[in-house]
Amino acid sequence: MKIVCLDMEGVLVPEIWIAFSEATGIPELKITTRDEPDYDKLMRYRLKILKEHGLGLKEIQETIATIDPLPGAKEFLDELRSIAQVVILSDTFTQFAMPLMKKLGYPSLFCNELIVGENGEITGYKMRCEQSKLTTVRALQSCGFETIAAGDSHNDLAMIRASKAGFLFRSTKAIMAENPDLQEFEEFDDFLAAIKAAL
Repeated sequence: MKIVCLDMEGVLVPEIWIAFSEATGIPELKITTRDEPDYDKLMRYRLKILKEHGLGLKEIQETIATIDPLPGAKEFLDELRSIAQVVILSDTFTQFAMPLMKKLGYPSLFCNELIVGENGEITGYKMRCEQSKLTTVRALQSCGFETIAAGDSHNDLAMIRASKAGFLFRSTKAIMAENPDLQEFEEFDDFLAAIKAAL
């Protein structure tokens, strides 16, 4: 039995923080897990900038409402879900992801939770578990699943490496250079073909 584990941002939908950076004109918010491998450090940095600018959950959700899945992502996901079990493993937050899950046809999503004050200020976050993507892949494997994993960022590499098959999708030149043994895809058709071959 096999299960496909996919990253969300950069693979199925645009990067939320980049979109919010562009919407607010705050370039510091453009940094993502493609640039900073330490997720806790990245989130503390983001929350500090939000506080400095008086921005909260409401403003981010207004930007998210304008985001659509990447062209071809829903069709890719629909076809993949017709032939395999699929789980989206993301370090995003339920408060961000649900409108995007609706646009993708509500696939299974494992992600994290924001801690939000009554005034809408994001005061912290709660990770589902440590090394959430790798931990989840190992848990699925302990249940008898073989995993196939794909993503684009530093925080996807552990689950990709721990899986029977793993791929990079639209990753950075730096990450590809550091991982020359991993197949990398730019187009959904080629990506789907590779996953089907691994299945």
